[in-house]
Amino acid sequence: MRQMSGHDVTSARLVVLEDGEAVARKMAQWLLDQALAKKDGPFVVALSGGSTPKRLFKIMAEPAYAAQFPWRRTQIFFGDDRHVPFTHEDSNFRMTSEILIDQVDLPPENVHPIPADGTPEHDAALYQAALVDVYGSHHLIPGRPLFDVVMLGMGPDGHTASLFPRQPILQEREKWVAACTPDNAPHDRVSLTYTAIHSSRAVVFLIEGAGKAEMLARVRAGDASLPSSHITSEGEVVFLTDKAAAGDLANG
Repeated sequence: MRQMSGHDVTSARLVVLEDGEAVARKMAQWLLDQALAKKDGPFVVALSGGSTPKRLFKIMAEPAYAAQFPWRRTQIFFGDDRHVPFTHEDSNFRMTSEILIDQVDLPPENVHPIPADGTPEHDAALYQAALVDVYGSHHLIPGRPLFDVVMLGMGPDGHTASLFPRQPILQEREKWVAACTPDNAPHDRVSLTYTAIHSSRAVVFLIEGAGKAEMLARVRAGDASLPSSHITSEGEVVFLTDKAAAGDLANG
């Protein structure tokens, strides 16, 4: 996954692998390469929830892998989470903690869960403040990305992170983090906005399963009705998929 500039979903590179396990292992190796190559400042990554990231996190927690990763100069953020207590079974942070964070030599101060003690709007503002603290500026500077890597998935309605269809968060251009109440999914959410996601060296969609094939094709074609279609990055956008999700795109 070489670095490129000015990518959106229609010009993104499609990397097709055999199955979900291969997708997770490819992402794990690429993340390690990126983290080791980053020499100036912390390696800042936004993680996502879901079945493919769960596989990925298990690989990253394997002793042989974990021993190579520069955890102490890595800052872990989350692309979104449900606005539930950290102990809740639907919490992305809980899943990531159990499988990865608690298993590796990651300093607690380098881990930044999305707060869930106040209102979603209040906690979104707190999370933006945490990002500002690591970034060192209240304003995003072109050419100086907020994130090295943003990991994303894609839902059956074309949402990504918690950028759901028909929600005000899709029009947010000033805030880096905002609250969202989906029409057809449980729990309020707090999510990175398009603005924050764009400020990245790379955005990687992890997508698997035949059930995602039609939606992926629509996003790749730039269907403007789908939130995932509006994802951009200062660096590159990559779709890392298995053969089932790629469908006919694998032959294109």
